[in-house]
Amino acid sequence: MTEPITVLIVDDHSVVRQGVRAFLETQPDLTVLGDAGSGEEAIRLAAELVPDVVLMDLVMPGMDGVEATRRVRQASPRSQVLVLTSYHQDEHIFPAIRAGALSYLLKDVSPVELVEAVRKAARGEAVLHPRVAARVVQELHGARQETFNPFTELSERELEVLRLIADGMDNAQIAEKLIISEKTVKSHVSNILSKLHVVDRTQAAVYAWREGVVRRGE
Repeated sequence: MTEPITVLIVDDHSVVRQGVRAFLETQPDLTVLGDAGSGEEAIRLAAELVPDVVLMDLVMPGMDGVEATRRVRQASPRSQVLVLTSYHQDEHIFPAIRAGALSYLLKDVSPVELVEAVRKAARGEAVLHPRVAARVVQELHGARQETFNPFTELSERELEVLRLIADGMDNAQIAEKLIISEKTVKSHVSNILSKLHVVDRTQAAVYAWREGVVRRGE
């Protein structure tokens, strides 16, 4: 008899965790090792339990699913991350995939499809929701502009935020500097990362310096 596929469920909503867990546990070839309500807890449990598959929500308070995915993959490289989210916008899809997610499904997926995606993830096979697959294919075919000009593609406010990121400021400092809320800053940062197609603030800062958005002495 083959070993069961082990799963870790990550979602900040306990009802979702309980529902997904209850269904997965009806499958004889799947074993749920645990569930986590935050990105931080997901990293700790992934390192401790080393599951075959991590079902990862993306939008969570504190550490989001993209950062959690990146750090789970560092903590447990053999674990495959299967994103299970309600969001299919570019600013969620591409950062998650770049962070190391193998598969990307939306929460309207049927239970049977979810189970099959978990089995495939355990074998290293990717499954993408049709909407997500379409965006990935468009991206690979170069449907987006080949050359990205930050001075025209980013709004004035996004350019301001990017410059402050490059200066090493965190969200609270940027909010204070621009006299806006931290929530607004977080939204701008998310848009910037999506438009630049980078995973984190460090890469955004490197981009800003490299492309002349920020210059020495400014």
